[in-house]
Amino acid sequence: NVVIPAFAVGRTQEILYFIGRMKQEGLVKSVPDFPVYVDSPLAGKATTIFAGDLRGYLDEEALELVRTHQNMFTFPGLRLTESLEESKMLNTDKTPKVILSASGMCDAGRIRHHLKYNLWRHDSTVVFVGFQGEGTLGRTLLEGAESVKLFGEEIAVNAEIVNFKGLSSHADRNHLLAWA
Repeated sequence: NVVIPAFAVGRTQEILYFIGRMKQEGLVKSVPDFPVYVDSPLAGKATTIFAGDLRGYLDEEALELVRTHQNMFTFPGLRLTESLEESKMLNTDKTPKVILSASGMCDAGRIRHHLKYNLWRHDSTVVFVGFQGEGTLGRTLLEGAESVKLFGEEIAVNAEIVNFKGLSSHADRNHLLAWA
């Protein structure tokens, strides 16, 4: 599995756009029809809104981008989970999949369950697509923790941990000073 902790509004939709393009361009040769789950009721609702009529919310330039990329956030194999039961089933289903789940820094929400069931696996990957603040589980994983505690249980970190720094919306110290 590929587990992606992502903020429900904005970042999840950005990642869905990129995954949709990857599928459309056939960039994943080994499993081209891999399923993608958005496991966050808020992210699912936000994705539905982003995929709808955005007149009145976007400027003309952004609306033109939306018009030229119909169904930016939908593609074959995309599923939005709603219930807790659906969420739990993702961790018992052996089919390789991508799971996008809130919260982006791994400190709350369903993502913690997905980490519990995937961090110990050598064949899983956790992909960070946003800034990880000090003291968060996300930062702990990025800093190379060999194990973490989830739900009172010590979980070995055997999954590959990947950080896509270019997707973070946070500027670093130098960028902030230059902007100021």
